[in-house]
Amino acid sequence: MRTKHVNVLIALAAFVLFSFSCFCISRMTQTSNQLINCRNHILEFKEKILRLKNKTERNRQELINALSKMKYEMTQRENTSTDLVEKKMNTLGKDETVSNNTFEVLKFFFPHLRKVGRIYPDVIIGKEKTGVSFALGISTVSRGNQSYLKQTLNSVVSRMTLSEEKDSVVIVSVADRNEDYLKSVVDMITKRFKRQLKSGSLEVISIPAFFYPNMLHVKQSTEDSGKLESWRIKQVLDFCFLMLYAQPKAMYYLQLEDDIIAKKMYFTKITDFVHNITSNNWFYIEFSILGFIGKLFKSEDLTDFVRFFLMFYKDKPIDLLLGDIFQVKMCNPGETPEKCAERNKQIRIRYKPSLFQHVGIQSSFPGREQYSKFLSMNERLSP
Repeated sequence: MRTKHVNVLIALAAFVLFSFSCFCISRMTQTSNQLINCRNHILEFKEKILRLKNKTERNRQELINALSKMKYEMTQRENTSTDLVEKKMNTLGKDETVSNNTFEVLKFFFPHLRKVGRIYPDVIIGKEKTGVSFALGISTVSRGNQSYLKQTLNSVVSRMTLSEEKDSVVIVSVADRNEDYLKSVVDMITKRFKRQLKSGSLEVISIPAFFYPNMLHVKQSTEDSGKLESWRIKQVLDFCFLMLYAQPKAMYYLQLEDDIIAKKMYFTKITDFVHNITSNNWFYIEFSILGFIGKLFKSEDLTDFVRFFLMFYKDKPIDLLLGDIFQVKMCNPGETPEKCAERNKQIRIRYKPSLFQHVGIQSSFPGREQYSKFLSMNERLSP
């Protein structure tokens, strides 16, 4: 009987042990599955974190690129001023306030322009300032590896007072079809004369290629005389276009060139001289005896001058045409130029001494050098 009880106890103990083992194994399996699931969740979470990190890095890089682009654009706008205007002729709106009536006179002399709806500069950089007393025109073309424009502009604008600068506008007209030269002029001016551009006292324009007559395009003689004639004809047309653009801007127009230096206080002397003239019946005033440099006109008379220049632009340089128009309008038949000039010295006025020094050695005509300087040694200007 005792043995039977012992066997029952052993069997019961074995069953309990077996059940406990099964329970432990089950729990261990369940725990293992949970650990595996947990590990899988951790790996999945880690993968999501990695993807999020990569996405964040891409977003950060895109943000950096966007900020860099914005910074570049802001720098560019700052360099050229947010107030600057750069326009192509075919994008000018019909309702804009700028006047193009002054250019209509060109259609009378050039039939090819009658097919053009609007005649205006290709590019305008500046505020298109108007209502000032003086407009100063500088026509410029490429001189190869040599340029005097920066030196010229520096003397012209730096030798004005702030009030004189406010009451004037300097217009640089790029009369060259070489786009690289136009870009170099614009880059130089926007970097070195930023304040004058912002204030509106300095502008840059370029003359459209369609302005020039066909004869100038096709007249490309290999002979020096033919090239010189084409260069001279184009120079007259360049001045005429610039004069017409400047006319509505100011009461007076002063013609300069891109290879001169202005004398100290030149602008003060010009304004004082003009204001002290008792009669307003003067034809033009010469502030330099060299060529077409330093000639001051009343803006209201510019159209008449341009008409005369365009009638004979194929025949003579513009400085000789200036003498011709004076003789035609002011001299009596048979009167010598000297006697006529003496009789009309209150009309054709010459200021002394000259306020401008010619410094350009490399001519705008390719291959030619010139050494004319119309100031005495005592009047020689420092750069």
